[in-house]
Amino acid sequence: MKKNDKTQILSASRRDILKYSGATAATILAAPWVNRAWADTVELNMLSWYGLAEPDMVEEFEAENNVKFKPKYYAGGDNMLAALAQSPAGTFDIIHTDAEYARILIARGDLIDEMDPSDYPFGDMQHEDFKNFPGHWADGKLYSVICRFGHLGVSYNTEAVTHDEAMSYNVFWDSKLTGKVGHFDWHLPSLGEISLLNGNNDPSPFNIDQAAWEAVQAKTLSLKPQVKGFFDYGGTFSSLKNGEILACVGIGDWVTGVVAADGAAVDSVVPDEGGIQWTESYSIVSTSTKKDMANKYIQYALSPAGQVRSANMKAYPGFCVTNAGQEALIKATPDEARRTGQMPGMSNNPITLINEGRIHYRDTPKQQSLEDWNEFWSEYKNA
Repeated sequence: MKKNDKTQILSASRRDILKYSGATAATILAAPWVNRAWADTVELNMLSWYGLAEPDMVEEFEAENNVKFKPKYYAGGDNMLAALAQSPAGTFDIIHTDAEYARILIARGDLIDEMDPSDYPFGDMQHEDFKNFPGHWADGKLYSVICRFGHLGVSYNTEAVTHDEAMSYNVFWDSKLTGKVGHFDWHLPSLGEISLLNGNNDPSPFNIDQAAWEAVQAKTLSLKPQVKGFFDYGGTFSSLKNGEILACVGIGDWVTGVVAADGAAVDSVVPDEGGIQWTESYSIVSTSTKKDMANKYIQYALSPAGQVRSANMKAYPGFCVTNAGQEALIKATPDEARRTGQMPGMSNNPITLINEGRIHYRDTPKQQSLEDWNEFWSEYKNA
């Protein structure tokens, strides 16, 4: 698997944050918040993907600790960077982000705090990689803690596409899906999947030379006649649910699990070419005045109770990262544990897929810049 690369981390700067602020600002979401009546309530300001500060995730912690979360929601790592660029220092207490963007936060040097590994259950992590996850550490110091993960592959309408057909990314080019393929509007997931289709799995679909990058661009452009549109967070859910699209690039069970529970005929698989893992984590903002409470919440999120809530999160489900979390999930909601393979011995068990070498951790580009991929994505959308 991948290792930390300090030289990659140090190459980022505040410009990496500022350059995304203009194009992505419109897609940042804000959540309503109502203040509590009593004056001593602790407000925790969280920058996160949608749903991480909703009642089904935080109500127990809020009640036990007299805390109220005030979230600022985003969709996609570039939008997270834009939110930071537009917010004064001290705006947030906790940042919930994707692992590949955590290294950009670390690169700032003064944005997030070093964390004490002994505060968290690293000894109980389900996979050895989770103990020293790429992008979370720098120079042997911890700055971001893994809290949940999921797998991306082929997401499809089960009435239009068979399971066997979905076991290759080539299904997106099937003539019966012309005008019915969607993209989640973020370049890393979709381009990563097409990179895997092109055979870029060693060392990573995100670590490719110029020739391979040009081939990924060409293959991606060849898909455009199939594409219905590029969808934001809410649009991805609704377009799959109402049949506007019959397959979607760059997503997985984090979307179809919710849509299927609402009655739609959809599913996701990790295809033969391999899948991509999204990995989410928490960091504590260096300018926060509520660091102890922020840290206490991160510990709660990694407790068995917090892991069960995360796995069943209404906004989008995620896999447990600890053994104790998975055991608690099996006891609390066995149907969800079984549906997602989070039981020992299941062929689609998330850890089994990692161990089989079928999963590649999502990352930022290694031989191109993040801006290169972002610019091509804009060109592709307008082609």
